[in-house]
Amino acid sequence: MSASLSARPASFSRVTITELMIPSYANFGGKIHGGILLSMMDKVAYTAATKHSGAYCVTVSVDTVDFLQPVEVGELVSLKASVNHVGNSSMIIGIKVISENVKTGVVKHTYTCYFTMVAKGEDDKPTPVPPLLLETRTDVRRFVEAIKRKKYKSEYGAILKELKRTWDQEAISTMLQGQRCEVSLDIK
Repeated sequence: MSASLSARPASFSRVTITELMIPSYANFGGKIHGGILLSMMDKVAYTAATKHSGAYCVTVSVDTVDFLQPVEVGELVSLKASVNHVGNSSMIIGIKVISENVKTGVVKHTYTCYFTMVAKGEDDKPTPVPPLLLETRTDVRRFVEAIKRKKYKSEYGAILKELKRTWDQEAISTMLQGQRCEVSLDIK
């Protein structure tokens, strides 16, 4: 890794990528395809993570992609990325997406998401990243929120793993009551 391991402020790696949404990006409903937007998010997450770490980075997970409003053809989309949390070799990148109707000037927050990126060394193995220097209340809030998000994600994964392991027929039958499904097999 070319970067030293002295702490870097979140402001060091903040990045914004802006692109005009063209007709070829539209889905069958005439809105910008979510896959196009996810690809753009991956680019901005990579850029922020690489700036912070000074190393090649890969995406290991994408959490909480909340599409709040659709993006229209002709809008200018800005993706704002910030390193919110660092581990040993991993970084959580927060991304806020804003779209602007360039004709009317109307700006809307279209979605927010979180990417976990891992820095890789020359040997293609995870490599240490610099600590994150928290300079503002927002930096501290984002770091703490990332800690909580990681904890809840881990707990959620453990709950699902236990559900698969135990397969409690009575509990599953109770969960399915009142749901919009029909069970056509014996779930024992």
